[in-house]
Amino acid sequence: MTALDADATSTVAERRCIARSRDGDRTVVLSLPPSGADHDRWVAEATAARHLALPGLVRITELDTSPALPWYGIDYRPLLALPAVLGAHGGPLPEHTVRALGASLASTLALAHAQDVTHAGLSPEAVLLGTQGPRIGCFGAARVAAPDGTVRSGLPWLNAGCLAPEQAYGGRPRPPGDVYALGAVLAYASTGHTVPEFAELPPSLRSPVSRCLSRDAAQRPPASRLAEELGGATAGAPRATVLDVSAPIPLPGKVIAALARQSAALLAADIRHEPRM
Repeated sequence: MTALDADATSTVAERRCIARSRDGDRTVVLSLPPSGADHDRWVAEATAARHLALPGLVRITELDTSPALPWYGIDYRPLLALPAVLGAHGGPLPEHTVRALGASLASTLALAHAQDVTHAGLSPEAVLLGTQGPRIGCFGAARVAAPDGTVRSGLPWLNAGCLAPEQAYGGRPRPPGDVYALGAVLAYASTGHTVPEFAELPPSLRSPVSRCLSRDAAQRPPASRLAEELGGATAGAPRATVLDVSAPIPLPGKVIAALARQSAALLAADIRHEPRM
C-alpha cells in the first residue's frame, strides 16, 4: 500500500492513513496502534472487532498482526473523524444533527451491549462521519491502554474527557462506561469540548448528556433508552429507531464539501507504480 496524505482522518487513539494498492485498484483506510501502545493488546482488540460485524462499527476487511507494525484496513469511502467535521463546519454542529448522531451511536452501542460486548473506545476521534451514516472505530482503546486494575488516566492518546471515572481508576470496561463516553462525544459535537458547563449544551441535550456523564455508573441510562430518546422527532430531524444504525444523518453543507474535497484529492493523487520483481 502507498500511504497518502490523510490529515482529515488523523486521530490520537489510532493513527490512520488512506492507502492504495500498488496496482491502484484498491483503496483502504489503514489504522495503526498509537505510539507507545501495547501491540499485542491492540491486535487482540482489532481481532475481536473484526469478528463482531455489528452495524455501526467500522467493518475490518483485512488485518496484519505483524509484531513490528500491526494494522487493520477498512474499505475506503469519504470519511472525517468528528474533530475534522467540526473543523470543516467551523464550530459545533447543529442541535438536530447532534441528536441524530447520538441516536445512531446509541443504537450501535445498544446492539453491542445486547451481545455482552463493551466497545471501550468511544471518543470524538473514534467517530467517523460520511454521507452513509456514522461508524465507530478505535475498538477497545481503554483495554489497550492498560489492563484492568491499572490506572488508565494520563495517557496522551486516551481521551480523558471520554473515560468514565471507574475506567480511569482501572475498573473493567462495562456498558455504562460506553454511555459515559457517548455523553462526552455529544457534548463535544454540540459545544466543541467533552466537559461542558450545563448551560452550554443545547436545551434538548442537557438532560440526556448530563445523565450520561453521571459519575455514578448506576445513574446512567442504558444505550437502548438513549437511542429512543435522542431519535425522537425534533425540528429538522427525522425520527430514528434502535435498529436504524446505518441511516445517513443530516450533515451541514460545509462538511459535505469537505468530504467531496477528500475524495477529489484521492482521485488526483499521484500513485507511483513500482516494477514487480
